[in-house]
Amino acid sequence: MARKKYTPEEIIQLLRTLDIERAKGSTLEQASRKIGVTAMTLLRWKKEFGGLDVSQAKKLKDLEKENARLKKLLAEAELDKSVLKEVVEGNF
Repeated sequence: MARKKYTPEEIIQLLRTLDIERAKGSTLEQASRKIGVTAMTLLRWKKEFGGLDVSQAKKLKDLEKENARLKKLLAEAELDKSVLKEVVEGNF
C-alpha cells in the first residue's frame, strides 16, 4: 500500500476533525478509522503539530528543511577540512 504524504495544512485539519470526533464521544480508534489514518499516526501528529495553526506548521516544516540543508553543508565542509588536513600532514 502506497504511503500518502500529508501537508502540514492537511494534518492540522485532520487533527481538528479528530478533536471534533473525540468530543462527540468516539474512541481514538473509531475516530482514526473515520479519518483514514492509524491511531499511532494521529498520536505522532498530535505530538508534533498539537497546538499549531497552519502558518506555524508551515514555518516549522520550512525550518526543518533549512536545518537539514545546513547540517548537510556542515558535514561536507568538515569532510573537506579533514581531507585538506591529511594532505598538509602528508598522510595520503
